[in-house]
Amino acid sequence: MTNTTSQNSATFSVVITGASGMVGRGVLLACLDDPCITSILMLNRSPVPVHHDKLKELITRDFLTVTPEHLAGYDACFFCAGISALGKSEAEYTAITYDLTLHIARALIIANPDSIFCYVSGAGTDRSEAGRSMWARVKGRTENALLAMPFRRAFMFRPGYIQPLRGIRSKTRWYQLMYDLFRPIYAVLRHFPAAATNTTALGKAMIAVLSDPPDKQVLGNREINALGS
Repeated sequence: MTNTTSQNSATFSVVITGASGMVGRGVLLACLDDPCITSILMLNRSPVPVHHDKLKELITRDFLTVTPEHLAGYDACFFCAGISALGKSEAEYTAITYDLTLHIARALIIANPDSIFCYVSGAGTDRSEAGRSMWARVKGRTENALLAMPFRRAFMFRPGYIQPLRGIRSKTRWYQLMYDLFRPIYAVLRHFPAAATNTTALGKAMIAVLSDPPDKQVLGNREINALGS
């Protein structure tokens, strides 16, 4: 662990999953910019073409092969990896959204019992686990499991609409088309904190909860924008 006793001068080492995706890339750039983040381990299935002195990368085709030893010495995990539920069965979506997330969470807490876990969920997540929406049930089950684990703190980030900034583009072609079309609309939506957020604000908000944790553990657009401003 690298965090110091002084909250104002605290530094942190973090693990980021999903840095090749739109959300993860925004979080990565925020971490590279922030001096309080001194070391970053990216868990990726394929290399990310970003180079920095405080950046390390672990390439694995299967996150289930990640062990506590891989994650030893890290203060927090920013879990940004995920897939769309479109075209997936509940079993397929659960295997990636729930099983892989919980595997990384367990490895982190074994290696670093005093660590913090930040999970990118989504607006509309159903923690009753009983709703009609498959993706919302699975995300809710994942949130419930993470919040029950003995992390020092765990935060569920539930963004709604996210505008990519800083040249970030979605790997999914039709998603990117939507972001391009919505860019003028976002110029209006950004004045309504509950309606939308962006990749930069989300990254800054994740960093902010490490040293200045809010009372709420489930954070929507309004809270993300306040923390990431």
